Amino acid sequence: QGRLVESGGGSVQAGGSLRLSCAVSGGTYTNSYMGWFRQAPGREREGVASISRNGSPTYMDSVKGRFTISRDDAKNTMYLQMNSLKPEDTGMYYCAAQDSSSWYSRSLRASEYNYWGQGTQVTVSS
Repeated sequence: QGRLVESGGGSVQAGGSLRLSCAVSGGTYTNSYMGWFRQAPGREREGVASISRNGSPTYMDSVKGRFTISRDDAKNTMYLQMNSLKPEDTGMYYCAAQDSSSWYSRSLRASEYNYWGQGTQVTVSS
């Protein structure tokens, strides 16, 4: 496995959009399911979206219809398109990966991931 590097965070007003990227440096995660997590100050890390090896996504309820997770294994990159952002979406966003023999597994549970990036900050103002 390589290193996971997030980018694309920033400050936007409510209703705006951001696209986060998670690039794999020095390795590959084609045999892994992957996910995006976020953590606000004073709160536990929560699973935002996850994508299986075959590209099947799952989302936490509060972002369904607004966020889209995708992966491009040829580019060793995972994405999170975030639209209609709300102040409650504010937090540090982390990408994560976990090896899996299954093409269908995915998870929104942080405890099931072994590989993590350093995070990128997203701030949404009202």
